[in-house]
Amino acid sequence: LLESELFGHEKGEFTGANVTKRGLFAIATGGTLFLDEIGEMDVKLQAKLLRVLQEKTFRRVGGTSDIDTDVRVVAATNVNLQEKVAKGAFREDLYHRLSRVVMEVPPLRARTTDIVPMAKFFANNAFEARGKHFPGFTPDSETAIQNYAWPGNVREMQNVIERIALVHVGTSPITPSNLTIPNGKAGQVIGFPAHRANLSMVQGGG
Repeated sequence: LLESELFGHEKGEFTGANVTKRGLFAIATGGTLFLDEIGEMDVKLQAKLLRVLQEKTFRRVGGTSDIDTDVRVVAATNVNLQEKVAKGAFREDLYHRLSRVVMEVPPLRARTTDIVPMAKFFANNAFEARGKHFPGFTPDSETAIQNYAWPGNVREMQNVIERIALVHVGTSPITPSNLTIPNGKAGQVIGFPAHRANLSMVQGGG
């Protein structure tokens, strides 16, 4: 139903379409629309997205008239779109349209000086959201956090910190035993296994 979400649909066009729906391109007119995981979009829908970006018009699902729109699009992906273009899984013309301005965000392991400050930032927010005070990390914990490769990048770190904030009781600092990340010894894990989610991002506007 992504096409309906983006462009809207006419009443009665399909089962459950009890009213005419405005799509996100209509709602976001004059503003910005963020499209996450753009690399997973169906090729046929990519063609319709390209038309909107080029002509600044679209049609609702089941519609017969064009609707004007003026939206800045920011897209993100965790895959290499150039490789998908080479395989025919992503339209080359849409890729060039979206990549007018590209911001590449390196993985955490490539910017190690950011790791501990980010962990503290997320921890402060996570503890505060639960009405708790973040007691800080012990030096050993900071070393473990710093040395971990974070294959799931920011999303993995957020999940780890959320679990700590959820279960931590008292005012003692966070120790390595409170963490849920591998300690680098043949698959051994500090705490429980960490959830991993890939989040290398490339963003572009068109």
